Amino acid sequence: MAKQRPLPSPLAVLLLLLACALPLARSRAAPRTAVGVGGGGAAADTIHELLRTHGLPGGLLPRGVESYSLDEANGLLEARLSAPCYAKYDDGDLAFFDTVVRGNLSFGALRGVEGLSQEELFVWLPVKGIVVADPGSGVILFDIGYAHKRLSRSLFEEPPDCKPSASAGTDAADAARWKDRQGVPGLRFMGEASSGGENHQDQR
Repeated sequence: MAKQRPLPSPLAVLLLLLACALPLARSRAAPRTAVGVGGGGAAADTIHELLRTHGLPGGLLPRGVESYSLDEANGLLEARLSAPCYAKYDDGDLAFFDTVVRGNLSFGALRGVEGLSQEELFVWLPVKGIVVADPGSGVILFDIGYAHKRLSRSLFEEPPDCKPSASAGTDAADAARWKDRQGVPGLRFMGEASSGGENHQDQR
């Protein structure tokens, strides 16, 4: 008479099932994260192309972004540069980019921005949000805390060069533009939004 093989214990079966189920549960729970290069790979891999596919101009971030990551679960975008740098746009605006620039990316908006500042009236102000409210208007809105800047979207279509020194991105003629508020077209102070009368703004 053949001997019967001993049945596995319930504990061993349970441990085996748990070992098989744990990797599957982790794969389902883990948020999808897109990772790419900043500007040296294929067009679909660049952060500038990523911005364009989300309804934003690609030049919001400069050349020299080494890599980026996008958490598709919460929209957190992180761009990593080799070092802090300054970029000058076609209208003369000077921007400062920290080593890491992050924000919550959605279609037509980058909110909760960290690591980006713009110079206004010789003062560096952190950019808190960037929004394209109406794609057909050709206008992009920058939230710099106490004011909103309305600028032409065309200024940010191409990524600017980023340099290690602010003086490398500006000159005396550009600096003279910041003598008074008239040198900042499109700047709208928050208090003016509630004041009476019409408020016309230039757009660059």
